[in-house]
Amino acid sequence: MARHFSMLRDFQLADWFTLGNAFCGTGAVFAALNFMQDGRISVLLAGMGLIPLAFIFDALDGRVARWRNSASTLGRELDSLADVISFGVAPAALAYACGLRGGWDWLVLSYFVCCGVSRLARYNVTAESLSGDEGKVSFFEGTPIPTSLVLVVVLGLAAVQGRVGPAIWGGVWQLGPWQLHPLVLLFALSGSLMISKTIRIPKP
Repeated sequence: MARHFSMLRDFQLADWFTLGNAFCGTGAVFAALNFMQDGRISVLLAGMGLIPLAFIFDALDGRVARWRNSASTLGRELDSLADVISFGVAPAALAYACGLRGGWDWLVLSYFVCCGVSRLARYNVTAESLSGDEGKVSFFEGTPIPTSLVLVVVLGLAAVQGRVGPAIWGGVWQLGPWQLHPLVLLFALSGSLMISKTIRIPKP
Protein backbone atom coordinates (compact mmCIF):
# COMPACT_ATOMS: atom_id res chain seq x y z
CA MET A 1 0.00 0.00 0.00
CA ALA A 2 1.29 3.44 -0.93
CA ARG A 3 2.13 5.66 2.00
CA HIS A 4 0.59 9.08 2.46
CA PHE A 5 2.71 11.75 0.75
CA SER A 6 4.86 8.96 -0.69
CA MET A 7 6.04 11.17 -3.54
CA LEU A 8 7.38 13.79 -1.13
CA ARG A 9 9.08 11.08 0.89
CA ASP A 10 10.99 10.09 -2.23
CA PHE A 11 12.30 13.60 -2.88
CA GLN A 12 16.06 14.08 -2.69
CA LEU A 13 17.64 16.97 -0.81
CA ALA A 14 18.27 18.79 -4.11
CA ASP A 15 14.56 18.58 -4.95
CA TRP A 16 13.70 20.58 -1.83
CA PHE A 17 16.04 23.34 -2.98
CA THR A 18 14.20 23.28 -6.31
CA LEU A 19 10.87 23.64 -4.51
CA GLY A 20 12.39 26.58 -2.62
CA ASN A 21 12.98 28.16 -6.03
CA ALA A 22 9.31 27.62 -6.99
CA PHE A 23 8.14 28.92 -3.60
CA CYS A 24 10.04 32.19 -4.09
CA GLY A 25 8.70 32.64 -7.62
CA THR A 26 5.14 32.08 -6.46
CA GLY A 27 5.65 34.58 -3.64
CA ALA A 28 6.85 37.16 -6.17
CA VAL A 29 3.67 36.69 -8.23
CA PHE A 30 1.53 37.16 -5.12
CA ALA A 31 3.51 40.29 -4.21
CA ALA A 32 2.84 41.73 -7.67
CA LEU A 33 -0.88 41.10 -7.25
CA ASN A 34 -0.84 42.58 -3.75
CA PHE A 35 0.92 45.72 -4.99
CA MET A 36 -1.72 46.21 -7.68
CA GLN A 37 -4.36 45.97 -4.97
CA ASP A 38 -2.98 48.32 -2.32
CA GLY A 39 -0.06 50.11 -3.99
CA ARG A 40 2.53 49.52 -1.26
CA ILE A 41 5.93 49.79 -2.93
CA SER A 42 7.54 47.83 -0.07
CA VAL A 43 5.48 44.79 -1.03
CA LEU A 44 6.55 45.11 -4.66
CA LEU A 45 10.22 45.38 -3.68
CA ALA A 46 9.89 42.38 -1.37
CA GLY A 47 8.50 40.36 -4.27
CA MET A 48 11.38 41.44 -6.48
CA GLY A 49 13.79 40.45 -3.73
CA LEU A 50 12.48 36.89 -3.86
CA ILE A 51 13.79 36.44 -7.41
CA PRO A 52 17.50 36.63 -6.44
CA LEU A 53 16.68 34.18 -3.64
CA ALA A 54 15.07 31.88 -6.21
CA PHE A 55 18.27 32.22 -8.27
CA ILE A 56 20.32 31.07 -5.29
CA PHE A 57 18.07 28.04 -4.78
CA ASP A 58 18.33 27.29 -8.50
CA ALA A 59 22.12 27.39 -8.36
CA LEU A 60 22.29 25.26 -5.24
CA ASP A 61 19.98 22.44 -6.30
CA GLY A 62 22.34 21.33 -9.07
CA ARG A 63 25.36 21.54 -6.79
CA VAL A 64 23.61 19.54 -4.09
CA ALA A 65 22.51 16.92 -6.62
CA ARG A 66 26.09 16.49 -7.86
CA TRP A 67 27.48 16.49 -4.31
CA ARG A 68 25.09 13.73 -3.26
CA ASN A 69 25.22 12.01 -6.66
CA SER A 70 21.43 12.16 -6.79
CA ALA A 71 20.70 13.79 -10.15
CA SER A 72 17.53 12.39 -11.72
CA THR A 73 15.03 12.96 -14.52
CA LEU A 74 12.45 13.98 -11.90
CA GLY A 75 14.85 16.58 -10.54
CA ARG A 76 15.46 18.02 -14.00
CA GLU A 77 11.73 18.31 -14.68
CA LEU A 78 11.13 19.90 -11.28
CA ASP A 79 13.90 22.38 -11.98
CA SER A 80 12.36 23.41 -15.30
CA LEU A 81 8.88 23.83 -13.84
CA ALA A 82 10.25 25.93 -10.97
CA ASP A 83 12.26 28.07 -13.41
CA VAL A 84 9.15 28.78 -15.49
CA ILE A 85 7.52 30.25 -12.39
CA SER A 86 10.47 32.16 -10.93
CA PHE A 87 12.17 33.40 -14.09
CA GLY A 88 9.30 33.44 -16.56
CA VAL A 89 5.89 34.11 -15.02
CA ALA A 90 7.12 36.07 -11.98
CA PRO A 91 9.20 38.66 -13.90
CA ALA A 92 6.30 39.16 -16.32
CA ALA A 93 3.86 39.63 -13.41
CA LEU A 94 6.21 42.08 -11.71
CA ALA A 95 6.59 44.04 -14.95
CA TYR A 96 2.82 44.19 -15.35
CA ALA A 97 2.47 45.41 -11.77
CA CYS A 98 5.10 48.10 -12.42
CA GLY A 99 2.96 49.57 -15.18
CA LEU A 100 3.65 47.63 -18.37
CA ARG A 101 -0.05 47.08 -18.94
CA GLY A 102 -0.67 48.22 -22.51
CA GLY A 103 -2.05 45.85 -25.12
CA TRP A 104 1.33 45.54 -26.84
CA ASP A 105 2.99 45.07 -23.42
CA TRP A 106 0.64 42.16 -22.74
CA LEU A 107 1.65 40.51 -26.02
CA VAL A 108 5.36 41.04 -25.40
CA LEU A 109 5.22 39.72 -21.83
CA SER A 110 3.28 36.67 -23.02
CA TYR A 111 5.90 36.17 -25.76
CA PHE A 112 8.63 36.36 -23.12
CA VAL A 113 7.00 33.65 -20.99
CA CYS A 114 6.42 31.42 -24.02
CA CYS A 115 10.08 31.82 -24.99
CA GLY A 116 11.09 30.73 -21.51
CA VAL A 117 8.84 27.67 -21.64
CA SER A 118 10.18 26.77 -25.10
CA ARG A 119 13.78 27.28 -23.96
CA LEU A 120 13.37 24.91 -21.03
CA ALA A 121 11.54 22.30 -23.09
CA ARG A 122 14.33 22.35 -25.67
CA TYR A 123 16.96 22.00 -22.96
CA ASN A 124 15.19 18.99 -21.46
CA VAL A 125 14.95 17.28 -24.85
CA THR A 126 18.60 18.04 -25.54
CA ALA A 127 19.64 16.72 -22.14
CA GLU A 128 17.64 13.55 -22.74
CA SER A 129 19.26 12.97 -26.12
CA LEU A 130 22.71 13.38 -24.60
CA SER A 131 22.11 11.14 -21.61
CA GLY A 132 24.42 8.47 -22.96
CA ASP A 133 27.83 7.61 -21.55
CA GLU A 134 28.53 11.07 -20.13
CA GLY A 135 24.91 12.15 -19.61
CA LYS A 136 25.90 15.83 -19.43
CA VAL A 137 25.04 18.74 -21.67
CA SER A 138 28.19 20.70 -22.49
CA PHE A 139 26.55 23.96 -23.56
CA PHE A 140 23.35 26.00 -23.44
CA GLU A 141 21.59 26.85 -26.69
CA GLY A 142 20.34 30.37 -26.11
CA THR A 143 20.63 32.25 -22.85
CA PRO A 144 19.42 30.37 -19.75
CA ILE A 145 16.08 31.55 -18.39
CA PRO A 146 17.54 32.65 -15.00
CA THR A 147 19.18 35.54 -16.88
CA SER A 148 15.77 37.23 -16.56
CA LEU A 149 17.01 38.18 -13.10
CA VAL A 150 18.62 41.15 -14.88
CA LEU A 151 15.15 42.35 -15.92
CA VAL A 152 13.95 42.18 -12.33
CA VAL A 153 16.96 44.21 -11.21
CA VAL A 154 16.04 46.89 -13.78
CA LEU A 155 12.45 46.92 -12.52
CA GLY A 156 13.72 47.09 -8.95
CA LEU A 157 15.84 50.16 -9.70
CA ALA A 158 12.84 51.82 -11.30
CA ALA A 159 10.65 50.97 -8.31
CA VAL A 160 13.17 52.34 -5.81
CA GLN A 161 13.10 55.64 -7.70
CA GLY A 162 9.32 55.65 -7.76
CA ARG A 163 9.31 55.20 -11.53
CA VAL A 164 6.38 52.82 -11.74
CA GLY A 165 2.88 53.22 -13.14
CA PRO A 166 2.53 56.35 -15.32
CA ALA A 167 6.09 57.38 -14.36
CA ILE A 168 7.68 54.16 -15.69
CA TRP A 169 11.04 54.63 -17.43
CA GLY A 170 10.71 55.29 -21.17
CA GLY A 171 7.18 56.62 -21.07
CA VAL A 172 4.49 55.17 -23.31
CA TRP A 173 3.76 55.06 -27.03
CA GLN A 174 0.32 54.85 -28.59
CA LEU A 175 0.60 52.40 -31.50
CA GLY A 176 -2.73 51.91 -33.18
CA PRO A 177 -5.39 50.81 -30.71
CA TRP A 178 -2.93 49.79 -27.98
CA GLN A 179 -0.20 51.27 -25.85
CA LEU A 180 3.43 50.14 -25.75
CA HIS A 181 5.90 51.01 -23.01
CA PRO A 182 9.41 50.93 -24.57
CA LEU A 183 10.79 49.32 -21.41
CA VAL A 184 8.92 46.13 -22.30
CA LEU A 185 11.20 45.69 -25.31
CA LEU A 186 13.86 44.43 -22.88
CA PHE A 187 11.57 41.45 -22.29
CA ALA A 188 11.25 40.92 -26.04
CA LEU A 189 15.05 40.92 -26.34
CA SER A 190 15.50 38.55 -23.40
CA GLY A 191 12.93 36.10 -24.77
CA SER A 192 14.48 36.16 -28.24
CA LEU A 193 17.95 35.46 -26.84
CA MET A 194 16.58 32.49 -24.89
CA ILE A 195 15.27 30.75 -28.01
CA SER A 196 18.30 31.54 -30.17
CA LYS A 197 20.04 28.50 -31.67
CA THR A 198 23.14 30.43 -32.68
CA ILE A 199 24.09 31.51 -29.15
CA ARG A 200 25.95 28.74 -27.36
CA ILE A 201 27.06 29.22 -23.78
CA PRO A 202 29.35 26.63 -22.14
CA LYS A 203 27.60 24.84 -19.28
CA PRO A 204 29.68 24.56 -16.08
